[in-house]
Amino acid sequence: MIRPQLTADGTAVRLPLAEHVDPLLDDLALAYAEDPDALGRLLAAHAASVVRLDFAMCSEDATDYGRAMRAAEADGTREALLDELPPQVDPQFAPDDAITLAGRITRAAAHIRHRTAPEGTTRP
Repeated sequence: MIRPQLTADGTAVRLPLAEHVDPLLDDLALAYAEDPDALGRLLAAHAASVVRLDFAMCSEDATDYGRAMRAAEADGTREALLDELPPQVDPQFAPDDAITLAGRITRAAAHIRHRTAPEGTTRP
């Protein structure tokens, strides 16, 4: 289960997801070792798509259509990369586990809100 934590400065709730990302990076490294040329080309294509999307998002001259096209291009190259990896499973929670996780997040957020509320202010 994902265990919510407060950030070091105590101003936000953090969901540590490294345990879910680590296997993805491992699979990416194994896929690269298996066929470095093909995966290298896919990574380079995706990097180029991400750079074009970033430019379009920051450009004042870019149109909404252009941004949407760049986003679709980045999605396409990302999907091509993910197709080279074993299927990744999103974390799934049984109802009781989901309620427990939501309760932990709520308690952590309430702790922050309680500590940062201005003097004499009531919060709902």
